[in-house]
Amino acid sequence: MPANPPTVSLQGRAVCVTGAGGFIGSHLCEALVRGGAKVRALVHYNGRGDRGMLEEIPAEIAKEIEVVAGDIRDPHHMLRFCQGQDTIFHLAALIAIPWSYEAPQNYVMTNVVGTQNLLEAARICGARRMVHTSTSEVYGTARYVPIDEAHPLQGQSPYSASKIGADKLAESYFLSFQTPVVTLRPFNTYGPRQSARAVIPTIASQLLSNQPELRLGSLDPVRDLLFCRDTARAFVLAGTVEGIDGETVHVGTGVGVTIGELAERMMALSGRNVPIVTEDARVRPAGSEVMRLLCNPTLAREMLGFEAQVSLDEGLAEVLTSVAGRLDKYRRATEYQR
Repeated sequence: MPANPPTVSLQGRAVCVTGAGGFIGSHLCEALVRGGAKVRALVHYNGRGDRGMLEEIPAEIAKEIEVVAGDIRDPHHMLRFCQGQDTIFHLAALIAIPWSYEAPQNYVMTNVVGTQNLLEAARICGARRMVHTSTSEVYGTARYVPIDEAHPLQGQSPYSASKIGADKLAESYFLSFQTPVVTLRPFNTYGPRQSARAVIPTIASQLLSNQPELRLGSLDPVRDLLFCRDTARAFVLAGTVEGIDGETVHVGTGVGVTIGELAERMMALSGRNVPIVTEDARVRPAGSEVMRLLCNPTLAREMLGFEAQVSLDEGLAEVLTSVAGRLDKYRRATEYQR
């Protein structure tokens, strides 16, 4: 496939996004509106009327988005939500790995059953394309790096097992019903609006709060870090590039960094150098820690024409600026999770 594969324009097309109130979902909604799409966004219902991270996107973008409250576990609601939509971007999921050890059935109901509801809605409603969101966690600790799409799947946490189940359902709907689904498998996305539970905002909030030390879990895991706007661009490409139905595609940088190296780089960027203290409470259970996640981005380059554009230092600097602007919120969330 050429470096600039043929695409379908989303200008004026109706598209819907599940998980729109999440970190990546909010950036995707913003990218879709800027690209001219008519966006319907699903946020998880709550009595506060909270739209999640959609509250933080620019007002001129937010007013163009139709926001719907609901739950992907309700198949009837998902049929209504997807009716008349050209492209379905399915990002809704339970993603916090620590909680998956405490409530694994919740992950099955949301990530597996919820995904089946979206696939069935895409099939019945005749969507042109559904983009299903996977995760690099489905590989567990890599048997070889960089990880390509042929790497064996390993469920090293209930979360990763639930995502493997969802990915296999997407595969089955394509093979069984010719449902036009593409599975996008981002490696570790980071950037503004990310939850305080994630390692990069955790580091940023501790450094910016002038803490005397940096409290982290294991410093040895290797991660391939992709900036949020790059990830959003990959989703748009997955929804528009022609001839890729049934494919699973990685998106990442192909460059790995340990958590310890990441902390050192963020200390250098923030101008603060403090001791790092590792805490057992932040370490995954034995046998569950994923030590190496490093993307082979070749297929994304060939099929989507995608390459990461934002360097790690550029992205980390933007995170530090973003966290500094809402430090109280991050600090409270970080303290709650201890």
